[in-house]
Parts: sequence; structure tokens; C-alpha cells
Amino acid sequence: MLEEAQDPAGPVLDRLNFLAITGGNLDEFFMIRVAGLRRLLRAGRDLPDPAGLSVSEQLRRVRKAVLGMTADQQRCLVRGILPELESRGIRLRRPRELPQESRGELAGFFEHHIKPVLTPLVPDDAQPFPVLSSGTLAAAARLRTDSGTFRALVGVPEVLERFISVRDGSFRGRTFVLLEELILDRLGDLFPGCAVEESFLFRVTRDMDFSIPDDSVEDLLRSIAGRLELRRGRAAIRLEIASGAGELRTWLENALDLEEQFCYDVKGFLDLQGFSALAEEIDAPALREEVWPPAPIPGLPDGMPVLDALREKKNILAALPYQSFSPVVRMLEEAARDPDVLAVRQTLYRVSGNSPVVRALRRAAENGKEVTVVVELKARFDERNNFVWARALEESGARVIRGIPGLKVHAKALLIVRRENGALKRYVHLGTGNYNDRTAAVYADVGLFSADQNLCLDVEKLFNTVTAWTGVAGNWKSLGVSPFDLREKFYALIDREIDRVKAGGPGRIRAKMNSLSDTGIIRRLHRAAEAGVEIDLLVRGICCLRPGRNRKNIRITSIVDRYLEHSRIFEFLNGGTPEYYMSSADWMPRNLDRRIEVLFPVPQASLRAVLRRILDLHFQDDCKARRLGPSGAYSPPGHGPCRSQKEIWRFFREAGKNFSPGSKEELIS
Repeated sequence: MLEEAQDPAGPVLDRLNFLAITGGNLDEFFMIRVAGLRRLLRAGRDLPDPAGLSVSEQLRRVRKAVLGMTADQQRCLVRGILPELESRGIRLRRPRELPQESRGELAGFFEHHIKPVLTPLVPDDAQPFPVLSSGTLAAAARLRTDSGTFRALVGVPEVLERFISVRDGSFRGRTFVLLEELILDRLGDLFPGCAVEESFLFRVTRDMDFSIPDDSVEDLLRSIAGRLELRRGRAAIRLEIASGAGELRTWLENALDLEEQFCYDVKGFLDLQGFSALAEEIDAPALREEVWPPAPIPGLPDGMPVLDALREKKNILAALPYQSFSPVVRMLEEAARDPDVLAVRQTLYRVSGNSPVVRALRRAAENGKEVTVVVELKARFDERNNFVWARALEESGARVIRGIPGLKVHAKALLIVRRENGALKRYVHLGTGNYNDRTAAVYADVGLFSADQNLCLDVEKLFNTVTAWTGVAGNWKSLGVSPFDLREKFYALIDREIDRVKAGGPGRIRAKMNSLSDTGIIRRLHRAAEAGVEIDLLVRGICCLRPGRNRKNIRITSIVDRYLEHSRIFEFLNGGTPEYYMSSADWMPRNLDRRIEVLFPVPQASLRAVLRRILDLHFQDDCKARRLGPSGAYSPPGHGPCRSQKEIWRFFREAGKNFSPGSKEELIS
């Protein structure tokens, strides 16, 4: 992501968004990964990891890497993005850099629109140090009166706009001032009669990870609710300070109980994730890449009920965000209204704050359908959102399954049961991505709408297994399901390629996923490579498998581009009759052993051809692809002509143009 932000060839507002993403990713890294290491260290468990690195050595290396990364982030923003924005008529200024007239306007704005919302605090023996939520910006100050000095804090309210537009007659364009810097500039207004001797901005990141005990949890909702209330006051894990030193800094470190190795001086701006708000504020299409509107899905034309389309075509493939997410919502909305639909079952892992999916499920329940929703309350950072939706669904009459202690339900599945001609017929949607209308616009995922009754019956068994959890596997005909048989299914598919090669035939595995860290899968892939199986992997994030001299037939690629690569697609050559699968699972221990996940086959040749085309284009990418080398380092992206995401968008756009109802379009079957 940082490479994309640093690329001067990219549109400047897109680069700003990429930089904001790096800020958010680094925050999460501290909240979860660094927090876990620090807990181990404080518990006296300074033990080596599988690579032989002790906890203290890992933390030392993390600090070194983070210092380098944050310096790169600030250079990218201060020396690259902001100067380019200023050349395009948009600039960011500190209050003291503005003309006197503009400063006067800001003073009035502060007095009437900001000061009434602020709560200055003076922690002392009588007033304890306040609990600052993770990620909150604040100002610290040491002030002097005739009777002595004292320290004060002022939190920056999240309810106010961070980027304040200010008139500046000396500049042809728009000038913005940061809310926190205006507060810092006007601290004297909050403490009349006091002299500000020292002040700076700071930001606290907290340990935001928590686990639910694996033993009996009688009421998972109550258990999670209690932990959410405690999260705000979890231990601090990082302190970022903008140019602050001396006694005031030491006071903060002691108050937050943080060692020096968890404190970072930032020469620039805090909370880079929040700079996405500036990109949203600026209405300048010329400073962004062209819009790639989603194409219609062949076989699901507007105005045709989704279930009618499925009765005609049986299986329909959808690729987000190249194609529209709306048919999923339409499928639910139509089911809610249809008097012949008897039951709706769905899993929800991460949904948006104003989810049309949840609204449709609530409407279905209110209309008397049997609605069962598996809401995973343990979805990290979405616990509160899912908690609220679970309550709302129950209030509408839906039966809510609140997850399973010890496991996360990560499968993406939707089942609709309808009465047709005196019999019951089932329809399903299975996908690699969450039922989230917002992320569906920026995450690259694939899904399958199906009226195949064997597959539908398997999905029904999946829901029965989850809702009446006994830990006993169902009898799957089409699906692979973790934690039951998914690992063994993958092992068998890899072993079959090995056997094909040993018998003198060709062998090939191509797979696309978010992460690869499972040692069992890695050992299988080593064995396959040594046998002569050609292996091409597209792994967006963590990859613990390295290609090497003795594994020349393993090639690993990562693509970072406009859309977050989130789909899981697996291709096995099978002696020349390739099989294709899609899954909610990555090749990670948690997905294979500690979650409810599904692997489902892609049935028809025409649909498999679409997945083959997606994989072909990704592996041909010479523009946004990074190749993993034996050292564990990735090559920088090239600037070649094949940018796979754009080519995939063009592919689906042309397919949508060429489709007409009744045609033999290759994207449907």
C-alpha cells in the first residue's frame, strides 16, 4: 500500500487514500500483534517463535521497522502528496502559517463551533488521568500561573470535522486547517490567565484484542458485551507524539505505563488513517482515477426476479466489484415479499452500518418467513456492530444464532426455501466475501448463485450443523467444510496432482488467497514442487512459503491495486480436466482448524472458463504485481501494459455489453 501511495504516476487523491490505508493497517498491527507480544513479555514468557526469535527480539525488530515505515509515510505525505495537492489548488496549513485575517476568522470559528464541545482536564492527585479511547487525538500542555505550573489535557472530539476549510485571499484554491492543530493553537483560550509553556499533540493506541473462553459460555452476547465495555480502558500499547519532549513527555509515558520502546516521535502528522476524510472532501474527479462502474451480471438482468433467473440458468457466477452486488440484495428483498418463500437462512460476518442485507432479513421475518441468521459476534473490530444487528434481527422475529464458542463462523452462505408446484425447492448464494454492501465496492470477491439441488442440500446441512451444533460433521456431497474435512480435501487435491506427475502426466496448481501460513499445506506444496507439479500462487498478504533454488517451479505473486484482492480461487489441473473451487477460507491454521468455512466446486465449464480468465490475467500482471523472491522480499511493481484489475474490469464490461437474454453467454450456464 505504501508503494502505491509513493508512486508519483498515481492520481494524487488515490495516493492519499492508499496512505490512509497504511495508517489504519499499522494501527491494527499494534492493537493486535504488538499487543499480544507485549502481553507475553509482561507475563515473563520471552520465548522463541518458530523462526527462533524471542518476544523481545521480535519487538526490537518491530520498532526498527516501524520507525522506518513512519518516516517513509511522513515523507510521502509532506514531500510528495501535499505539495502536489497544493499545485492543484488544495493546501493544508497550520494556523500560524495563515494571514492575520484568516487567523481572525479561525479564532471566531473556534470560539463558537469548537470550544463549546471541548473538555479541558487537569489530572492531579484528586483527578485521575483520563481514559482516552484507542486512536483518539489529544493535546497535552504544561501551563503556568502566578502560583506555579500544572499539566492539562484536551481531547480532540471525533464528532467534529477534522479538516476545516478556511478562506485565504492569498491563495487561489481551497485551504484546510486540521482541527487538532487549531485546538493546539488556541489552548490559551481554554485556560485564561495561564501561559502555555509547552504543548504538543499525541495519540494513544490501545490493546484492542480479546478472546472469548473456549469452555462453556452460557450467554455469548452477554460475554461479548462485557468485553466491549472494557475495551476502551485496555492497556496502552503505543504512544505517538508530535515533536514533544522533556518532562511533559515523561509524565505521559508514566501515566500510560509505557516503556520507551512503545513511544514514537512523529515528525509530521498524526492519525494518517483520518486523511481519507480529506480525500472524500475534495470533489475533483481529475485527481482520481476514472470510475470503473460495475457491469451487469449476465443472466441476472434488471427487472427479472433472481430466483426466476436461477430456475432458467441453474448457476450464475458473480465477480465483485467488477459486477454489481445488488442481485444479492435483490434476492433477499424478493424473498421477503414472495408469499411462496417459506424460509431464509444466512451467515453474517461483517456488515455495514446501514446494511440493506439486514433490512431485507428483518423485513422477511416481519412478513412471517422462517428467518435464521448466524451472526458472528467475534468478528474482530465488528463486535459492536454485529451485537447491534443481532438484537435488531431478534426484535424483528428472526432466529439469531450468536456464533459458536471456540469457533468463528466465517462461511458466506445464503439459503432460500420456496414452495413450487407442491414441492420445496432451494436456492443458494455462496461467496468468498462478506455480505457487506460497502466493502463489495472495493473488495475483489467471487460468488455463486445456484439452484443445483445437491449443492443446496449441502448448504442446508451446513446450516443445520451450525444451528444445532454438536461438533459432528454433516455428510457433504459437494462442499468441503472446516473444521471437519476441509484440510483433508485440500490435501487430497494436492496429492492428486503429485500422483498425476509421478504417473508421467502434467500437474499444476494455481491458487489465489489472502494469506498462506499453514505448515501442513506448505509441506504438501513442497512435496508437490519436488515431484514436478507447477505451482503458481497469488497471495495478497502474509506468505510463509518462499520459492527457492530447489523449488523453481513455485512462483508467488502479490497484487496491490485499486481493489483489495479478497477472493479465494483454487485451480487443480487434474490431468487436463481442470477443477475449480471457491472458498471463504485462506490456507491458514485458523481457517482450516478453528473456523466454520466452506469450499465449493464451480460446476459448469463456462463458469470455470471465467475463473481461468481471472487467474490468467492476474498471473500475467506486469504493472501492479510483486514477485516474492527466495529472500522473502518482493520485487517492486513494474509499469508494464497488463494491469490485471483493469483488464478484468474490461472483460466483464464487454461480457455485460454482449449479453442479451437467451444468448449463449459464456459467463452463465
